[in-house]
Amino acid sequence: MAYLTDRKRAHGLGASHSGTRQHWRMSISSVALAILIPLFVFTFGAILGGTYEEVVIYYQRPIPAAIAVLTFIVGFWHFRAGAQIMIEDYAQGFTRKALIIGVTCLSYALAAIGVLALIRLAL
Repeated sequence: MAYLTDRKRAHGLGASHSGTRQHWRMSISSVALAILIPLFVFTFGAILGGTYEEVVIYYQRPIPAAIAVLTFIVGFWHFRAGAQIMIEDYAQGFTRKALIIGVTCLSYALAAIGVLALIRLAL
């Protein structure tokens, strides 16, 4: 006979059965952004005010381009996850689903636009 205590039944599960995983993913992306944002500011600031040709040459180098692409991807992923958590807390029913789909599409579209703009600039 298996006896389960309340703690044993709830271990690893939150209200949505994924709260711990979401928390860790948000924590990891926060740390990644804490490293990437200053790097992006320094690399972007170095070329700020340059001509178009200078910017193209600068972003053809792998380090500034990689920093910019990673900042876009991690930043918009962090935005999507945070907005989804906020929506889950405050919206109900169909509104919740529609807002989550809208925010997900918005964040992926903006990340893709940023990455494609950098790729176009670098090529």
